[in-house]
Amino acid sequence: MYRTFAKLYPRKFRKKIEELLTYANVKIDSDRFIGFVLVSALLLSLVIAFNFGLLFDMSFLPLAIGSFILIMFLVYIWLLLTADSKGKFIEKILPDALQLMSSNLRAGLTTDRALLLSARPEFGPFQDEINLVGKEITLGKPITEALAGITKRVRSQKLERTIELVTSGIKSGGELASLLDQTASDLRRQQLVDKKIRSSVNMYVIFIFIAAGIASPILFGLSSYLVEVLTKNFASAALPETTTMDLPINFSNITISVNFIIKYAITSMLTTAFLGSFILGLISNGKEKDGIKFMLPLAVLSIVLFFVARALIKSLLGGLFGA
Repeated sequence: MYRTFAKLYPRKFRKKIEELLTYANVKIDSDRFIGFVLVSALLLSLVIAFNFGLLFDMSFLPLAIGSFILIMFLVYIWLLLTADSKGKFIEKILPDALQLMSSNLRAGLTTDRALLLSARPEFGPFQDEINLVGKEITLGKPITEALAGITKRVRSQKLERTIELVTSGIKSGGELASLLDQTASDLRRQQLVDKKIRSSVNMYVIFIFIAAGIASPILFGLSSYLVEVLTKNFASAALPETTTMDLPINFSNITISVNFIIKYAITSMLTTAFLGSFILGLISNGKEKDGIKFMLPLAVLSIVLFFVARALIKSLLGGLFGA
């Protein structure tokens, strides 16, 4: 049944999900996964739209469509982040694995044996990849093709370039141990450079996070309460009818409601959290998608601080303004 629902999606989308499942090490048929997510997202979006429609008196259809798109987006982001997390971990331990393989080569082992003996439990998913390469070599697959298969299961440009360099060294018959040592040194040097760059831009990350997650909600809370006070006070204020002076003050009712201001503030804060998270990812790691992990904390922090700021300001200034 799930495979039937999965065929509603384009072939390119299903192929992309299949690749992400492989990268994320999720061992499940891609069509079944897509169909299950589709059915679950439909049911969950209907439940969310029904409940939120009753609570906030909102239209059912836009809520259902928006909830469905959001759920599908979150599932896709989860796969993407899981795949990238696996790739980043392998990039981190890759210099140690290369140096261990080089030591095995210098000890007189063959290339395939040096590769297999370089697998260690602390290497995590990379140990599984090395063991899989060993099985493929045992079954008669050339070592260069077996190594190239790792790049189809791990989402990492650094690993892909390293594998290309190693396979080129194997094909050319050069001094592979020296090549591995030099590559490991280059990777470690690059990691140190990345850490220095990341530490130098932390101030910008903190500033944007404070502006989007703390300062903005407090200002919105203050302004929304000010509109509420002005609405109540101006509605009850009026000049005496006997007054004949022309004053530069015009008392009239404020047509903007407090509910509209609150909805606008929430929408603006969610938009800021959405866009700000991408900026944080771009500044901190050079990739916009790495900022997706900031999206939910920013959104939750903004909404909570907004209502907390409104409550505090109301409790402190409510007696002063009579609101």
